[in-house]
Amino acid sequence: MTNIGNETLSKATFAGGCFWCMEPPFAELEGVESIYPGYTGGAVENPVYEAVITGKTGHVEAVQIEFDEQKVSYNTLLDIYWTQIDPTDPDGQFADRGEHYRTIIFYHSEQQKMMAEQSKKTLQDSGIFKKPIVTLIKEASEFYPAEDYHQQYYKKNPLRYKLYKYGSGRDQFIEKVWNSKEKK
Repeated sequence: MTNIGNETLSKATFAGGCFWCMEPPFAELEGVESIYPGYTGGAVENPVYEAVITGKTGHVEAVQIEFDEQKVSYNTLLDIYWTQIDPTDPDGQFADRGEHYRTIIFYHSEQQKMMAEQSKKTLQDSGIFKKPIVTLIKEASEFYPAEDYHQQYYKKNPLRYKLYKYGSGRDQFIEKVWNSKEKK
């Protein structure tokens, strides 16, 4: 938890492939105070994008979210997370391939670990996916914010971001798996 003024903020860290695509779904959510794309899970200190994308640092692209639990629950963040990824793909996400794009929930407390495990089990039991859910659940480690040009990329470069997200296949997957379920 982080103390900011009179608020006590909690952290959530999610890897779901390209961190550009993981930032917007949480950005406008009441109670989310900040979101930082970055790198975590590896042993290399102060990694840079060019090194992480080689797959040799052990890091994954992730987002770290600071949130006020009085306004938004960790379970709500988990629910949003699951609807942004293909949790059955062990080799990356959509057009982004490699271990540095795999899906991982990094927990910051034992309570978060239990909640993440329960949400994963609930998703597996739901039958939405025929293949097993392979998203890992790991203890959070040092998080390194990405370079400035990656922060809020979707706002700084909206056309490039939209083309990338659509071209990656993420939009089509979300529409097919999640949005079609909501319309029924």
